[in-house]
Amino acid sequence: MQTDWTQPTASLTQSAQNLDATLDAALDAAIDSSQRYLLSLQHSEGYWWGDLESNVSITAEMVLLHKIWGTDSSRPLAKMAVYLRAQQRSHGGWELFYGDGGELSVSVEAYMALRLLGVPASDPDMQRARAFILAQGGIGKTRIFTKFHLALIGCYDWRGLPSIPAAIMLLPDWFPVNIYEMSSWARGSTVPLLIVFDRQPVYVTEPAIRLDELYVGAVAPAEFTRSGDWSDLFIELDGWLKRAADWNLMPFRAEGIRAAERWILERQEQTGDWAGIIPAMLNSMLALRALNYSVNDISVTRGLAAIDRFGVETEAEYWTQPCVSPVWDTALVMRALSDSGLPADHPALRQAADWLLRQQILSYGDWAVKNRSGKPGGWAFEFVNQFYPDVDDTAVVVMALQAAPSSQPQETGQAIERALQWIASMQCSEGGWAAFDLDNNQDWLNAMPYGDLKAMIDPNTADVTARVLEMVGRLGQTNLGQASLSQSAAFAQADLNRALLYLRQQQEPEGCWFGRWGVNYIYGTSSVLTALALLVPQTYRDCIERGAAWLASCQNPDGGWGETGQSYRDPTLKGQGPSTPSQTAWAVMGLLAAGGFEAATRQGIRYLLSSQNPDGSWDEIETTGTGFPGHFYLNYHLYRQHFPLTALGRYRAAASG
Repeated sequence: MQTDWTQPTASLTQSAQNLDATLDAALDAAIDSSQRYLLSLQHSEGYWWGDLESNVSITAEMVLLHKIWGTDSSRPLAKMAVYLRAQQRSHGGWELFYGDGGELSVSVEAYMALRLLGVPASDPDMQRARAFILAQGGIGKTRIFTKFHLALIGCYDWRGLPSIPAAIMLLPDWFPVNIYEMSSWARGSTVPLLIVFDRQPVYVTEPAIRLDELYVGAVAPAEFTRSGDWSDLFIELDGWLKRAADWNLMPFRAEGIRAAERWILERQEQTGDWAGIIPAMLNSMLALRALNYSVNDISVTRGLAAIDRFGVETEAEYWTQPCVSPVWDTALVMRALSDSGLPADHPALRQAADWLLRQQILSYGDWAVKNRSGKPGGWAFEFVNQFYPDVDDTAVVVMALQAAPSSQPQETGQAIERALQWIASMQCSEGGWAAFDLDNNQDWLNAMPYGDLKAMIDPNTADVTARVLEMVGRLGQTNLGQASLSQSAAFAQADLNRALLYLRQQQEPEGCWFGRWGVNYIYGTSSVLTALALLVPQTYRDCIERGAAWLASCQNPDGGWGETGQSYRDPTLKGQGPSTPSQTAWAVMGLLAAGGFEAATRQGIRYLLSSQNPDGSWDEIETTGTGFPGHFYLNYHLYRQHFPLTALGRYRAAASG
């Protein structure tokens, strides 16, 4: 039955009413409890690191990888079967994000993994899954990457997959089409696939499986869907490429394979990681397997060890994270603790700041291909990811260090200066900032059959741009027309004006902003309001007021805010969804920055107070992080803890004036 998001939970409503008379005392107690809870989670090295959960396809693909390499007996894969079964929903399928009603491709991959783990098709759970999958159109309607994984074990015909000629590797970076026009995540995943798609291997697994029962109609490759526009040229081109491959007429094929192999080996970290994300790591391991590398080769053993470190094992279950986020988690927790009143010289903050300083990346990465003037100085998301620092992480780390410097103040200042210079050099021509690259915005790449996740590029976005501008404001530039950035001369006024104009142009008619990396318009709107209120509270007052009014209009009757991931596909769902602690915190922070709307803000605070657990934590089963809008979502297990504390801390600071 569809949940009615507009109806407040009776217990929460009553709790909120009971808090009216003692709000200040409850606020202090909640902040103290939350601080103690977060401090208890700090690792001995100084960082914070929460689990990062996605849909089950990542875990399913790990089952496939170990079956292909023959390394399955040395991993607790039986626990993966327990995890996959636990994630199956009552309708028989598996979800892309919590509460979405089930998703076809994810369900097919989960079904595949369970069959590889020895679960028979006659099992009642598998029968329910099969019914769900067939009702959604079967294997023929799945995404390209699901079909790719099935092709590796003979459950789908390679001819139903798009051609990706290896010669792409040989195109120079100045050429209009080259691998550096892809987003960093697409690049790290695609280069190894050039090898796999060229070799088209079919591996025999134990047990060997067929998935014919998941086809609707004939067991045959599905044709690519034509759009009736210019993008159909890609389908015609694919036909020509397949015929050229059949006739062995693909130019520079061997050279392209060798170049791709070199690229993969050069970008493997000493720890075995590739790009810090499982898709790049998985595909690189598949490429080495297709090239007949030994399981004992150092690149293979390191790669497998790196993948193992992404695993989460409990007494009963074992699953794989798509990525790990210690730098991001640490910087955001530091900000929450600082904003809620923990002294800047508190030992926990000092230790965390010292750890962050050691994580700054001082070597060049892929970003330097399109950014010829910038010098290193960024931070990445993960423990190890030298080739791919990102702007968003770097800006948040700078703000964390500015609020709570390390035990080495001079080194802190130098690190911040390097970061500012690097971020400034990453500003895109449209005026905003993207996550990993400069001017990575050729949207036509998403029209290729291979790009059906619509994540082939990394254009500048409102939320990342807002983070940079918030950083500028936090570092001392409170009046754009009169003051200069106190920490650096990195940002020229003209460049800041371009960024501000970009944000004005990105504002939606309703007053909100799109959220690329968090779900969704609540995240984007809160981020932009925070930045604009710091830098241009008067000259952009119209934008601020419209954004704040939109946020207030989305408040649920229980006092909280929530937004479903469906809003990426259905704009009528902007700002609508069951209340969550993280999204409520974002809304409260946005309203606090904008000013006014005291009643809505106070109601949001009551929601956070009434939903807090006795140990200072919050619960949140909804998925509020975004990987690829509409296609891949993330559940950051620490979002539900530090964002509410940040909101409570800022509210208390604003109330005390």
